[in-house]
Amino acid sequence: MNTHRSLVPTRTRSLLDRRRILKGAALTAVPYSLLPDARAGATAQPVDYRAAQWQPAADANYTVSERPGDHAIDLVVIHVTQTTFAQALDIFRNPKKRVSAHYVVRSGDGQVAQCVRESDIAWHAGNWEYNTRSVGIEHEGWVDRPAYFTDALYERSARLTASVCERYGIPKDRAHIIGHHEVPGTDHTDPGPSWDWARYLKLVDSA
Repeated sequence: MNTHRSLVPTRTRSLLDRRRILKGAALTAVPYSLLPDARAGATAQPVDYRAAQWQPAADANYTVSERPGDHAIDLVVIHVTQTTFAQALDIFRNPKKRVSAHYVVRSGDGQVAQCVRESDIAWHAGNWEYNTRSVGIEHEGWVDRPAYFTDALYERSARLTASVCERYGIPKDRAHIIGHHEVPGTDHTDPGPSWDWARYLKLVDSA
């Protein structure tokens, strides 16, 4: 993932280089059963998506809002973390990182963590306008390691995206469910050429 240039006023200058932040942690051969549970250390909170576990990002890493009243929501942006599920959650909890997404989906079992309320603006797209109008979903893995895109990840993520689309009246198509690489001004490549868009949209449509 790549450097975000300041595209908006001061309040969004904190949108930083997500690739530098989320890149390149070496994959360790640790079974999923030994990874920290998404619930560890989390305070119970109502979630927007019933199947998610609440894993809040630091307050410094997103903008409080009252969407869709303040800003209409008409996009879902698909990301790949370029690190592990647990490390992505740790990054979003770190107030120095200035980055977040609404959701993170785990590769091995499709577990969904919610990090930012959908009413608030997560800092995930590197483009203020697109942040204000979208829900950002990170997926555990690396763009060049397609084994991370498991059946469970596709299926659970598709259910999440379908739920978001239904709540906000977002069409379930490629004009409204986009990759991070399609955000104007970005040089990011995620979710990458190994992401199966045809399969994903079919799952979203049937969820």
